[in-house]
Amino acid sequence: MEGIGRAALAEDAVSYRLFAATEAGGEALLRRCAERIVVRFAPLLAAYIWQRQPFRLRYVPPRGETPAHIGGTTLFGDNVEDEWFIVYLVREITREFPGLAARIDDNDGEFLLIEAADFLPKWLNPENSDNRVFFYKGELHIIPLSETEEQECDLSAASPTISQALTLLSSRSEEFLAAEPIRTAVYKRICGYPEKIQASFHRAHCYLPAGIVAVLRQRPSLVAAAVQAFYLRDPVDLRACRSFQTFPPDKRVMTVVTFTKCLYAQLVQQKFVPDRRSGYTLPLPSHPQYKAYELGMKLAHGFEILCSKCSKLSPDSKRNVLRGPLWERFLSSLKEKNYFKGEMEGSAKYLELLHMAEDYFQQSVTKPESSVEVSPGDEILTLLQTTTIDLKEFEREAACLPPEDDDSWLEITPDDLDQMLKEARNESLPSSNEEEQKYDLEAVAESMKAFVSKVSTHEGAEMPWSSDESHVTFDVDSFTKALDRILGADSEELDSDDLDEEEEFDFSDEDDEDLDAENQRQDQKASPNELIGSLKSYMNEMDRELAHTNVGKSFTTQKKGASSVKATASQSAGPDSGTEDTELTPVDVDMNLVANLLESYSAQAGLAGPTSNILQSMGVYLPENADHVGSNKGATE
Repeated sequence: MEGIGRAALAEDAVSYRLFAATEAGGEALLRRCAERIVVRFAPLLAAYIWQRQPFRLRYVPPRGETPAHIGGTTLFGDNVEDEWFIVYLVREITREFPGLAARIDDNDGEFLLIEAADFLPKWLNPENSDNRVFFYKGELHIIPLSETEEQECDLSAASPTISQALTLLSSRSEEFLAAEPIRTAVYKRICGYPEKIQASFHRAHCYLPAGIVAVLRQRPSLVAAAVQAFYLRDPVDLRACRSFQTFPPDKRVMTVVTFTKCLYAQLVQQKFVPDRRSGYTLPLPSHPQYKAYELGMKLAHGFEILCSKCSKLSPDSKRNVLRGPLWERFLSSLKEKNYFKGEMEGSAKYLELLHMAEDYFQQSVTKPESSVEVSPGDEILTLLQTTTIDLKEFEREAACLPPEDDDSWLEITPDDLDQMLKEARNESLPSSNEEEQKYDLEAVAESMKAFVSKVSTHEGAEMPWSSDESHVTFDVDSFTKALDRILGADSEELDSDDLDEEEEFDFSDEDDEDLDAENQRQDQKASPNELIGSLKSYMNEMDRELAHTNVGKSFTTQKKGASSVKATASQSAGPDSGTEDTELTPVDVDMNLVANLLESYSAQAGLAGPTSNILQSMGVYLPENADHVGSNKGATE
């Protein structure tokens, strides 16, 4: 299979590959497409801050059954939104370039199918899903099994090769469009882009060394590498933070730093006390700018750690890539698409946008054979050498900083979490009165009965979604014959170990045959009516014995009016039996079932449990216990 030859992805990596739907064009076409894609989406990507690695496309020559393509692998770290942003990009690329078909997966495999797991056809499973899921012309496509395989329901059918799948897509793509519920589930996860990019940012005040402020003006994306360096620090890294040779604390200014919400949460939630030899001191926690001092101290440690790991290589070869014809075409395309938003050339805002475009171009556009891989520490040291640090200008800007963003989103109440979970499940949020009015306890009992009566398989219990399903039949004769074919004709012969056991326990086949014959003669003598009568008498004896215990009191029985006639008749039968039979009131099975389910649901205390899992899987949702909630509120007051 094609997937076997590929290297396993890391846990936090996503892989994307874009193939030419038709074989015409070859390498030249794919390289042109890569350049055009970068230019087309540069305004969207230049301002994006990636957690670990950016989205980049490289030409990949054919290998084995995998044809030539453009693609890459991006480490998204702890920020899973980077992965879904790449899904959005891949979909938009196939929409803008209809000649390309794209595949995207991660270490979990087809994670797009995982997102739509509730709506997948039964034949589709992880074993046969390779090379079946594509983005083509902006829509999600799933290549089904062949007609013969569907009829036989061969779940272990081999997956098609990439070339076979591309041939089918280019000729019959309309037939392979994924079902509407599947597409809706996947598109819901990426809805809101590109506006969602700005919502993912968090701007905070930081008290930083002037050198770091100058570096972030040139390369805002370096904040991600600095946060990761601090977040993943070890004792060896902290040795460089005792003296702070690159960013001493004596020249610090207040500034605004743009983080992603994930980066900000990682930085602010870390508890860290700086080394006294470093010179970084913090004011009292009651100080109005304590958080800005603390964030700046942590970020400075991250930048110092990056510089301590630099390879001391000259990055001149990397700067040269900004002087070639590819950069000129890239820059002219940005101007045509109004990337600079009418800013005057040479102005501060223009230069800021230009630096962001240069950063993106160096990371995502240049070919590997024409560029040198430079570490963040090397890049920081180079920027310090080529950038003028105007401390007075920074101090003037610090006097009129814009307000920082509210970070109350870090705190999530239990009600907020319930709201998020219900939105994720597409549940409406009716009031408690509406829930009580529309709720039918009979549905609980009937759903549980249907679940219990459902036949399960080795893969687990199937939920009774439909009552129209055919009944399961079992042919004993066919099953026995199948076993005989599997075990062979001599399967009933005993080996030497079996003979030894026979002698040890002194058993014989003749004794077993005599017992079987005697039991058959007794069964033939007893009629069916006599067997039913003896069974009823046996059950009545058991009821009389249980009547003297407290077992019956644990069940809810039917109303006494329904059994008063039976009670009167039993009293006239005799003094011995009257006292016992009056207690044998029929048990209300449905009432006991519902009571036990509600008691179990209440014991879950709002968490996941067996009762809610089983009922919700069948579309039955229990309301909250209003009496229990009310009593808790009263006790709190």
